[in-house]
Amino acid sequence: MLTYFYRVTKYDPSDRDEHGSYTGPEDTVSDHGEVEAAYLQALAAFAKDTGIGHLAVREPKVASLAHFGVEPPLDGFGLDGLFPSGPADFHDGAEVPLDVGLELVRAMLRDNGAWCRLEVEDTFAAHVGWDQYLYISSSQPCVEALVRTRDLGLFAERMDASPYGFEEEEEGIQRPGDDDFWACLHRAVCDGVAGILEETYLEGATRWHHLTVDTISTVRAGLAPRARLEVWPPLSPDVETVLRALPTEGLIEGVWQDESGRILSAVANEEDFPELTARISSASTAALLSVYADERVPLFAAVMPDQDGVLRARWRTVPTPNDRHWALHHHQS
Repeated sequence: MLTYFYRVTKYDPSDRDEHGSYTGPEDTVSDHGEVEAAYLQALAAFAKDTGIGHLAVREPKVASLAHFGVEPPLDGFGLDGLFPSGPADFHDGAEVPLDVGLELVRAMLRDNGAWCRLEVEDTFAAHVGWDQYLYISSSQPCVEALVRTRDLGLFAERMDASPYGFEEEEEGIQRPGDDDFWACLHRAVCDGVAGILEETYLEGATRWHHLTVDTISTVRAGLAPRARLEVWPPLSPDVETVLRALPTEGLIEGVWQDESGRILSAVANEEDFPELTARISSASTAALLSVYADERVPLFAAVMPDQDGVLRARWRTVPTPNDRHWALHHHQS
């Protein structure tokens, strides 16, 4: 169990006001130099004291429409060169050696655009927060790491818990993307009810897949581990009618199939509508989807389990009426 929680920073606690806010001279961005290196060396010391050499990537995300970091995001989100098969290996549950974990922390300290929790279940966890705050949790007191952190010129403050530990979003049964789900999807495609699949492989990053009876197996085989899935009706061949439904203002997501058969999407506001219209006008099929949570309701949704059938992903989909019906039936059985 995680018993020891520390906030590791370059901010001297004596420079905090009565509310705990830092008032000293340190900047809130990484120096890309000695101080940043000290953070990584401190984290390595805590890992050594805990006795771990690998970490699991949990709930990874990348910058999408909104990026709130101080520094601008990089192309590739700071992931280039960190994984053998490229950024596709940056997924929930991916096991990485400590040196790669340290480089992921460097990318987070620099606001490169990628973020994740790094954990060893019930043993160790590290999360980067705002303004160069590094939170480390361990099953061990890490006495030597605390000394090392002080020697590096950083401050390790004991806490009751990490504010970046994962918290369950809501109660209820999460529908898995298991054989039953894919059988349901197959029936929906055969009946003409379902036609496209939205795959959220990272928080902030999605792929779209055209579904036919012949392509379902191929789509399933190519999904990212632990991806979130949302099933939508077929795109409409009446593209003119779709475009006439564009709102006068606000955000909307356009989804369309291009001449090569790829499913593309773009989120746009009223300033971008002319460009969105131009892109969709040449499409064979298209649809408009709301980006607002209470209006964006797919047919049904799921999260992919691991290869052994166990659902270990902690993130959740918003249950649709179909999912709630499935959960009720699942509970009764």
